[in-house]
Amino acid sequence: MRYLPLAQADREAMLATIGAPDIDALFIDVPESARLGGPIAGLPNHSPEMLVERELAAMAGKNLTAGTVPFFVGAGAYKHHVPASVDHIIQRGEFLTAYTPYQPEIAQGTLQVLFEFQTQVARLTGMEVANASMYDGSTAMTEAVVMARRVTRREKAIVSGGVHAHYVAVLNTLTRFTDDEVLTHTPSLTSGTPGDDMTTLIAAIDTETSCVVVQNPNIFGHVADLTPLAEAAHAAGALLIVVVTEVISLGAVKSPGEMGADIVVGEGQSIGNGLNFGGPYLGLFACRDKHVRQMPGRLCGETVDADGKRGFVLTLSTREQHIRREKATSNICTNSGLCALAFSVHMTLLGEKGLRQLAAINHARAVQLAERLARIPGVELVTQRFFNEFTLKLPVEARPVIRKLADKGVLGGVSLGRLFPGVAELTHGMVVAVTETATDNDFDAFEDALDEVLA
Repeated sequence: MRYLPLAQADREAMLATIGAPDIDALFIDVPESARLGGPIAGLPNHSPEMLVERELAAMAGKNLTAGTVPFFVGAGAYKHHVPASVDHIIQRGEFLTAYTPYQPEIAQGTLQVLFEFQTQVARLTGMEVANASMYDGSTAMTEAVVMARRVTRREKAIVSGGVHAHYVAVLNTLTRFTDDEVLTHTPSLTSGTPGDDMTTLIAAIDTETSCVVVQNPNIFGHVADLTPLAEAAHAAGALLIVVVTEVISLGAVKSPGEMGADIVVGEGQSIGNGLNFGGPYLGLFACRDKHVRQMPGRLCGETVDADGKRGFVLTLSTREQHIRREKATSNICTNSGLCALAFSVHMTLLGEKGLRQLAAINHARAVQLAERLARIPGVELVTQRFFNEFTLKLPVEARPVIRKLADKGVLGGVSLGRLFPGVAELTHGMVVAVTETATDNDFDAFEDALDEVLA
C-alpha cells in the first residue's frame, strides 16, 4: 500500500518550484478518457492501515493458489521446487550490493556469479557466449529480432505460429518503434505435431529475411529437430532465433546451438526462481561469438588485477546508460541480477547430473499423466513428442472446462483459445504442464475431475 509522507504544504511548494498549477497538470498528456474521474465505487477514500491489511488478506484468501491444489498450468511459467538453500545463499553479504553495479569492479561477488551464470547459460543453450541476463524471455526475443536486423542489415522477421502468443505480442508492440517487419503465422492443432510449421517457414525465407523465430518445445509442447530450418535460413543469409520458455527442457532436449541456432533466448524462471505470474522473471540470451558486439545488455569477464589476483570486470556493456545512445544496441537499462544469481546458485547445486535427472523426472511424469488423461472418453492427446508439456484436444470448448476444474480444486491447464483469441481451431485445445512437484494424488485428482466435468 502507498505511504504518503508529504503534507499539502509540501506538495504546493514542489508544484510552485516546477511551475505547475496543480497535480492534475502533471498528467496533461494522459487522455481524459483514461483518467479516473472520481472515487472508485465501493472503496472508501481512506481507511486504517490494519483494517486495510485485514480486508486485503481476506480478498487474497479467495484465490486458488498454486501451492495448495493440484497444479498443471504452464505455457511459460512453471511450478518447480526451489531448494531453501537458494534463498539463503543469495542473501549472503558477498551478493548484497547496490541495485545495479554502476561501479561494477567494486561488486566482485556479483560480477563473479554473473560470470558463472553466463557460462552456465552458454553451456545449456549450446552457444559460445551469453550475456548477464535480460528482463524476461519475451523482451529477450524482441532484442534478438532487432539484433538480427543489425547483423544481416535486413528487416523482415518470420515468426513461427508455435511461438508463445504473449512473446509475439511483446514483439509486435516493441517493433512498432523499429524498422523491423514481423510476419507471423497462425498456429495449427495438427495431430502429432501441433504448431510445427517448419515447411511453411522454410518456404517463406527469402533474401530479405533477417531471421526466423521458432520456439522449442513450442507453445503446444511439441519438440522438433530444427536442423533443416537452420540450414534453410543460413542458405539465404538469415539467422535462426530459438526461443525456450521451459529451461529445464535443456537437460533432456538437444540444445538449440547443436541444431544450428544463431541466437538463443529464453525464460530462466524455472531454475532458482519461484512461480510468480508476471514476474520477476529472468531473460536468457546467448549467441555465436562472432555476433557478440551486437549483443544487447552486459557481459562480465575474468581478468587479473595489478597484483596478479583473479578478478572480474564488466567487459562489454552496449546499453545506452554506458555509451552514446546512437551507438547503443539496446535501451534495456539493467539486468535481472537477483534472479540471475538465484538461477546460478540453483544450477550450481544441481550440477549437470542433477539437471539431467530433474529433466528426466519431468518428462517421465508428463508421459504418465498424458497417458492417463488420453484414456478419458473424448480426450485426444495431440502432442506426440514432448518434454513436460503437452496439448489435449477436448470434445468441448476448453475455457469452461478449466473453470470447472478450478471449482473442483484442480488448476488443470491453459486454454489455447485464450492464448490465441480468434483462432477457432484452438478453442478446444488445453495445454497441460507436469513438473517434479506433481504427486500421484495430484494425478488422481486431475483425472477424476476432468472425467467428471466431461461426462
